[in-house]
Amino acid sequence: MNTNTRLSIGIAAAFVVVAGILLTVNATRDDTSSGTTAAAQTDRHERLVRPDSHKLDVAADGKATFVEFLDFECESCRAAFPVVEDLRKEYAGKVTFVVRYFPLPGHFNGERAARAVEAAAAQGKFEQMYQKMYETQAEWGEQQVPADARFRDFAKSLGLDLAAWDKAYADPATLERIKRDVADGEALGVTGTPTFYLNGAKLEPKSVEDLKASLNAALK
Repeated sequence: MNTNTRLSIGIAAAFVVVAGILLTVNATRDDTSSGTTAAAQTDRHERLVRPDSHKLDVAADGKATFVEFLDFECESCRAAFPVVEDLRKEYAGKVTFVVRYFPLPGHFNGERAARAVEAAAAQGKFEQMYQKMYETQAEWGEQQVPADARFRDFAKSLGLDLAAWDKAYADPATLERIKRDVADGEALGVTGTPTFYLNGAKLEPKSVEDLKASLNAALK
């Protein structure tokens, strides 16, 4: 199976699951009407990418910024994960990829997973834990029992200082950090995951080719 076919299948699977959980990813554009104030535009962009937002990759020219609001327990996010990873490789150095937390209320361990990733980020292991969550989602997702011990095992496998990780995992400040991402998402109109933005515009991709077309247009 060639790369394009695999990517297309992956993103198609993501949107099948999305439809199954009543996720709507509506295409929007920055509101540039005369009635929109410069302050409102600034607020929108600040909500998309905060100074402390996690960036998987950074493009020096800043021409294209791809933001994903995600939930580590979300099956459609898991299906989109390899697609995004391949896009990161293809557009390395050209596109800034940003991750925002948006754990859904219906996912028992979604918020816990976000706390585990944020606790790992405090030790410089955001990306490693981010990937670990999707690689193991089938082991702990869609369950109604706490996955705290499993997540701690992930931290151990990554060689983290467990005492420091435990402290960060339980720290109210970690949860507040996640809630700020959620608040930004809600203010932007995010209602489900994954929700993608490119240079401030919400995307509605139906295939990997749609995503590539949007990225290529932004880079022109």
